[in-house]
Amino acid sequence: MTSKANSNNKPESTCTRRDFIRTTTAAGASGVLAGMAMSDTAWAGAATSVPALNPTKPNFLFVICDQLCMDALSGYGCDDVHTPNLDRLISRGVSFMESHSTSPVCSPARSSMFTGVMPQENGVLSNNRPINSDVPTMGKWFSQAGYRTFYSGKWHLPDTYTCDIDGFTVLPSGQVQGDLADVVVSGNCEAFLRKYDETAPFVLVASFMQPHDICYWYILDKVLVPEELPFPELKDKLPGLPPNNKSWPKAPRELDKLKWTAFNETQWRYYRYIYYRQVEMLDADIGRVLDALEQSKHADNTVVIFTSDHGDGMGRHSLVTKWHPYDESMKVPLVISWPGIGVMQSVRNNTNLVNGLDILATMCDLAGIAAPASAWGRSLKPLLMGQVCNWREFISADTNAGGKIVRTSQYKYVQYPNDPVEQLFDMLNDPWETKNLYEEARYSDIVKSHRQLLNDWQSRLKIVKPSPILLPNA
Repeated sequence: MTSKANSNNKPESTCTRRDFIRTTTAAGASGVLAGMAMSDTAWAGAATSVPALNPTKPNFLFVICDQLCMDALSGYGCDDVHTPNLDRLISRGVSFMESHSTSPVCSPARSSMFTGVMPQENGVLSNNRPINSDVPTMGKWFSQAGYRTFYSGKWHLPDTYTCDIDGFTVLPSGQVQGDLADVVVSGNCEAFLRKYDETAPFVLVASFMQPHDICYWYILDKVLVPEELPFPELKDKLPGLPPNNKSWPKAPRELDKLKWTAFNETQWRYYRYIYYRQVEMLDADIGRVLDALEQSKHADNTVVIFTSDHGDGMGRHSLVTKWHPYDESMKVPLVISWPGIGVMQSVRNNTNLVNGLDILATMCDLAGIAAPASAWGRSLKPLLMGQVCNWREFISADTNAGGKIVRTSQYKYVQYPNDPVEQLFDMLNDPWETKNLYEEARYSDIVKSHRQLLNDWQSRLKIVKPSPILLPNA
């Protein structure tokens, strides 16, 4: 399938810098950075040799957040949230509007980003599992290529927050909730970008927790989301409900179990209001990091990559949090910016199917180093430059309880093990996924062809035994 990036160009917005920089926080974090020694992170079992370092290689700022929906940014047209910092990043790069999670839960999705392989292949089938030690990871790979690699924030492979990530020097951020930890992460990264003066290029991962804290409005629903609006003055400010709030298409048993019926209309709207405020918290912290990069000597030679591990139900299909195969959980923002070498600006690629597997491959290509031989991802570099290229026909994903997904340009196919109910959605004509077509005779050939795509894909994977679940302090 041949496709071309869709360039719906918009004028680049003019962004003002912040008037106040928290220099005391920056100085403190830089002290932590200066006191850390780089460990030996060369990966002895590399599947592909990596060329010697070229001093002109770019730096990478890889920004990850947790549980951010594709459509929860003002830069993509959401009127219920204000995200000026992410919007300016959008205006300076390429947005992949068909970006999908490889598995809509934290640890598995992140494992794919850092290895370029599916969770079934690196052992991380669910949360709190480590990446198998024989799988090359981003930190190990780029360290071997001569990069200095740094990490601050949520890891969750297996520990949520840790000072020990193989392949990375960790800038500690503590272990608290997103509204407290994220400000430490942004301070660490701000200090790093202002103070780093070594000749070796760097990979800096800034991993934020927000808007993941919305999980507590579900876990503590009767406390945080009572039947009566806790702040009546917000009544006229609550966002509306999505059109598929009460849409429950026929689904496999495991998926049906996830339907959340505890909220009335006002509670759903309040849940959505809180979610957007948490997105704005995230935006403020990312703005702090972007400001530091723009004001540093690294601005022209740093690739910025922004994405999320998965989305959130947000009341669509009466769902909260993640785990499910619908787009509210599966689709995530992916923005890449590097104007210095010709990456297009203010462009939305509405065509090409991409996912977390592609991040490592893209970074390797932009750095001019070989990607690990085990990695499935494709480099997005041609798409960033607006080049016409042959692209993949489909992407696949895993979901809870062994569910599998195949997404083509028009259809989404969902299958769960030992369940006779399958799902087929026409994503072009039914983007809200309200009508399951799998039982309609006229779609039988489409169901069969997608089932075959899934079987062929699964047969190509090097599936391994799941890694052990390692709970904190266990």
